[in-house]
Amino acid sequence: MATTDAIVLSGQETSRRIDQNRTLLRRWLQLVILTLVCLVVVGGATRLTDSGLSITEWKPIHGVIPPLSVAEWEEELQLYRQIPQYQQINRGMSLDEFKTIFWWEWGHRLLARMIGLIFALPLVFFWATGRVEKRLRLPLVGLLALGGFQGFIGWWMVSSGLSVRTDVSQYRLATHLTIACLIFSGCVWIMRGLTRQIQDQPPSRHSYLAAGGLAFLALFQIYLGALVAGLDAGFSYNTWPLMDGALVPADLFIQQPWWINLFENPKTVQFVHRCGAYLLLAMTFIHMWQSMRLAPGSTHARGAMKLFGLVCLQASIGIVTLVAHVPIELGLLHQAGGLMVLGYAVAHWRGFYGEFRRDAAAPVA
Repeated sequence: MATTDAIVLSGQETSRRIDQNRTLLRRWLQLVILTLVCLVVVGGATRLTDSGLSITEWKPIHGVIPPLSVAEWEEELQLYRQIPQYQQINRGMSLDEFKTIFWWEWGHRLLARMIGLIFALPLVFFWATGRVEKRLRLPLVGLLALGGFQGFIGWWMVSSGLSVRTDVSQYRLATHLTIACLIFSGCVWIMRGLTRQIQDQPPSRHSYLAAGGLAFLALFQIYLGALVAGLDAGFSYNTWPLMDGALVPADLFIQQPWWINLFENPKTVQFVHRCGAYLLLAMTFIHMWQSMRLAPGSTHARGAMKLFGLVCLQASIGIVTLVAHVPIELGLLHQAGGLMVLGYAVAHWRGFYGEFRRDAAAPVA
């Protein structure tokens, strides 16, 4: 009997330590997620203020120190004067005006560096002290590697606007934002799996597929939004529900080949983004209706309701932003809202799988 009691107590202690470690990891990932949201929002401000090309060199280490003297500021401005954006758009820009756009880009790069440290250093500590369960090691290292790759993608994006163009490539901008969203989604997925969950019966055998599809649609809608931002397509056709006087405007496929319009025609890109919003709204409504019909009162049904509410709110913000000709405050709110929809969609999807399985081999501190 004593031996049995000792085994039970040992198991309880192990479970308690696993819970403590998971709580610690969740808090860390929540900080990472919050920093990622700030990074994306500041990146959006950098785009809306046309600040992304103000720093024309990639200095991963030395670049953390901003200009500290008038001479250093003049040196940065002189570098900026050599690129097409200055020569064709901002010729004659004063030093004070240059500082404004410089600080946006510098802040964006500083946040990117900070998130690398916020992710990497605690991960090393948690790993070294046995707080990272084996099943989480590869995914977390993968996210760290993707974050390092994202730094290269960021410079690849900026470099597209330094020689011929007066802005960055919309293709590279969309790639940069999409990778950031993948890192964000990965952190949300892992954090959700570390959270204790009520494992209700799913509404149907395929509900998890529907939830996954909604998460993908939310990510794809952000990608479309990045194309809109890259082409400044939101600054034209600022009416709703009509666009250029019609529900389906003319000249959507005026460029040849036809498919290039989906990426390079501002009217087509904005129209497709609108259609993506309608599709996401319709699919989240159907998912909510089915969940409430088949599993009323369940965790999954409540999650579907909340997701639909978030999509409705985000759609409303998008419409107001468009009609108001994209003021920076609303533009950033819309971008942050897109992340919130994506994050909740991923968390809702992850909820169908329950928390990470516990086993005796899980490392503890």
